[in-house]
Amino acid sequence: MHIEPGVVTGAKIYLSYVTAAGVIGMSAKLAWDNIKETGFLSFFIKTLIATAIVFFCFEVLPHYPIGVSEVHLILGTTIFLVFGIAPASFGLMLGLLVQGIFFEHGDLPQYGMNVTTLLASILFLNVVAKKVIPENTPYKDISYTQLLKLSVAWEGAIVAWVAFWAFYGQGFSATNIHNVLIFGGAYMTVVILEPLVDLMVLAAVKAFYKSNKCNILFDKRLVNCRA
Repeated sequence: MHIEPGVVTGAKIYLSYVTAAGVIGMSAKLAWDNIKETGFLSFFIKTLIATAIVFFCFEVLPHYPIGVSEVHLILGTTIFLVFGIAPASFGLMLGLLVQGIFFEHGDLPQYGMNVTTLLASILFLNVVAKKVIPENTPYKDISYTQLLKLSVAWEGAIVAWVAFWAFYGQGFSATNIHNVLIFGGAYMTVVILEPLVDLMVLAAVKAFYKSNKCNILFDKRLVNCRA
């Protein structure tokens, strides 16, 4: 989902600074709420693990340039379900930043667009999860159908944001429309994979995490734990 260099140039790129500031600010508010609820240490550890997973997905797992961007398996729904919205948001933000600083320097000018795409999509996923999953249902007990809906929301939001940046930067030429469509088609194939990963992770939680007490490593909603 990395926006390729040259897609948005000149003064147009300043919009990405505004959108990035907006989604980072919203994520910071969620982080503050999470810290007040579970403590700074828990938030820090969950964010650190989420950052490592995101970096692994971006830098180590196979990723292919197609059309206007790249196709990645980012595991956004997985880190959301296991660690919660705030650590997931910061994990995406920091994982992308670490990759740009140390490995993909050419991505740094596009950081505002890329972080907007990721954070806006995970915030949208949070809204959809509240609609799809009943309030008292722990995440470890959700169905494949519910996971599929979450994955469609997450991947669909990413595709929509990539399309926005591509059309905003390059207009609606036939070539650009074609490149957006082939990227979107390729990226949505990830929708099939991500729920399967989620099912394996949640099955492991069911098998090995029997306690109903909160664990510093996981989001409270994962098992509907009590303090």
